[in-house]
Amino acid sequence: MATKDVKFEPVDAGPNGILSPDRLLSRGLGVRSIVFMVVAGAAPMTAVVAGWPVVVSASGSTGGPLFFLIATAILFLFAVGFTRMTPFVKNAGAFYSYIQTGLGRGVGMGAATFALGTYLLLFLALCSYLGSAAQTTVHDLGGPELPWWLCSLVLMATCGALAYRDVELSAKVLGVVLVIETVVLLAVNIGVIVHGGAEGLSADSLSPTRLGEGVPPLGVMFAFFSFIGFEATAVFRNEARDPDRTIPRATYIAVIGVGIFYTFTAWALQAGVGSSQIVEVATNDPTSIVVGLAGQYVSPLLATLLQVFLITSLFACILTFQNVLTRYLFTLGTQGVLPSGLGAIHPRHHAPSRAALIVSVVAIALLGVEAIIGLDPVTQAYTWFSGSATLGIVVLMALTSLAVIVFFRRNAHNKKVWGTLLAPALALLGLGGIVFLVLQNFGLLVGGDLAAGILLTLMAALFLGGVTTALVMRSKRPATYAALIPAGSSSEESSAGI
Repeated sequence: MATKDVKFEPVDAGPNGILSPDRLLSRGLGVRSIVFMVVAGAAPMTAVVAGWPVVVSASGSTGGPLFFLIATAILFLFAVGFTRMTPFVKNAGAFYSYIQTGLGRGVGMGAATFALGTYLLLFLALCSYLGSAAQTTVHDLGGPELPWWLCSLVLMATCGALAYRDVELSAKVLGVVLVIETVVLLAVNIGVIVHGGAEGLSADSLSPTRLGEGVPPLGVMFAFFSFIGFEATAVFRNEARDPDRTIPRATYIAVIGVGIFYTFTAWALQAGVGSSQIVEVATNDPTSIVVGLAGQYVSPLLATLLQVFLITSLFACILTFQNVLTRYLFTLGTQGVLPSGLGAIHPRHHAPSRAALIVSVVAIALLGVEAIIGLDPVTQAYTWFSGSATLGIVVLMALTSLAVIVFFRRNAHNKKVWGTLLAPALALLGLGGIVFLVLQNFGLLVGGDLAAGILLTLMAALFLGGVTTALVMRSKRPATYAALIPAGSSSEESSAGI
């Protein structure tokens, strides 16, 4: 991964010093590759093994499959507006580029720094959890007692080496891991169905009457968390063969495919335990419930393999977010917000390798700080950082839906009510409800009110820091500031002002 003797290619500079990455970046990603990248980022194995029991226990309801279906519906509505706006957003900054195009440069720059902080927190959370899970798995399989941070370091270095290379290599690795995850979970699902479950097979868990028991909003909130990662489709815009077609298709496939898979898996696993016992079992033994079902309905060998594949699932997840962070830095480098060196492209890999290297160095340094001050990798680092990141991503999605509405109301590009107003408005309503629920339960998510206060202050500071940066740019570098929204992205009216 070293850069010695490698001469990075500067990206062609256009008017106002803004760089154009299109000439040198690899443009080989198709729909399948992007779907592999983003679905692996959602980490289906991790979401099912660690997330599904929380959905059941937090809601106290037998409507777990229904909650995944509701979360899918909200994300589908979001995808309608998100993909409708895609042809008008020329940067690969994902959420912040959409927010910037719709709501202006100041809010967009605030969203950019907010997104960077959000994804870095999520990356650290996942790396910490991965190290702890790898430590436990190695020991359980008869290996030595390794420190968690050493496991994290080795896996992060491997991830960094892959991210440094052509993005198509990452896509291939993630594709293999994703297929393995899917096959293993389907084997458990099929095993339950073949044996008829614990109390027979029934569609009762999908009945709307389930919304009348327990605390359904908490179930929906935790089900929604399992989808985090799909939103990264637009981050790979500059490396897609035909972004205006590839990004929308990949987004819809990711949302609908993941939603159907989660709903079906939640239904099958609940049948495996039995609806009359599911809440009690998920509350008392959340960490081993899926492993136990694999051993009971398929074989003890699959239960052991499932523990190993949980590590590969987490690894795939951090590789996706390493690539996401890399492309955020790269885009901000090409826009002149961060040093232009971050916008350099490797001459052989045709990838933003320098930005990938910086992500690795910063993340490994922060992980070192975690280890030195003695943070527990799961109960502290993972809990605090993942809770904050989840809030951050939902806020970014809500702002993106608002940006879609504002953009199409100010521009004459497309006035079709469903895709430009109704669907994004419904998504904004649903996402706003999720934000409310997260804030209401934020202390629970991050492990206490003190941690909640500190992390909320940090996230607010990240956003305000971006807005301040935009104000400084407008004063000191007006040409660069004006070019933050590329020509053709929006009309004069939508790009006017901060």
